[in-house]
Amino acid sequence: MIKIWGRNTSSNVQKAMWAVGELQLEHTRIDVGGAFGKNKEPAYLAMNPNGLVPTLEQADGFTLWESNAIVRYLASQHDKTGVIEPKDLKQRGLAHQWMDWQLTVVSPAIFGAFWGLIRTPEDKRDHAAIKTSQEKTSDAMVILDKQLGKTEYVAGSSFSYGDIPVGVMCYRYIQLVPNRPSTPNLDRWYAAISKRKAFHDHVGSIPLS
Repeated sequence: MIKIWGRNTSSNVQKAMWAVGELQLEHTRIDVGGAFGKNKEPAYLAMNPNGLVPTLEQADGFTLWESNAIVRYLASQHDKTGVIEPKDLKQRGLAHQWMDWQLTVVSPAIFGAFWGLIRTPEDKRDHAAIKTSQEKTSDAMVILDKQLGKTEYVAGSSFSYGDIPVGVMCYRYIQLVPNRPSTPNLDRWYAAISKRKAFHDHVGSIPLS
């Protein structure tokens, strides 16, 4: 059985857990980080020197950190039928592309809105910074919408692990950016991924905090 160390409200932990759910892996998730602390303790730092979540721990003692790396590793180890890992190399490359895009473009864009609206008391919010973050996130989602006008899912005609990181961010986008541009392709795609049990269990049913 695998262990996923990290609180369920972390977007990065949610990526790992969504993959675990899609692959139907036996697992234990352990609350670490945020209000739970423990992520700066020596035992945890021995597994993940960054002190961040999530961390994957296997029964044989192998550990792995960085959420997208965990998602890809679990798929390469357990996905024999293409549940989330595309068998076509070009589609797999596209899935990796959008996973990395989430890290380099969407996460930095949405951070200000998340921190300002969720983690900051109302009387201390920087509304200009929040607005800038919302605008940058909307611009990013327009890029995603254009891709989804060409393919049903981010990497092609079927769901893949490429949809997981951007799906987690889209869940936040919808709640944090009320005045969104028209994105009919993204709306269609998001409606589809929202119906997946693993999304509901590990993302959609968890309030932002």
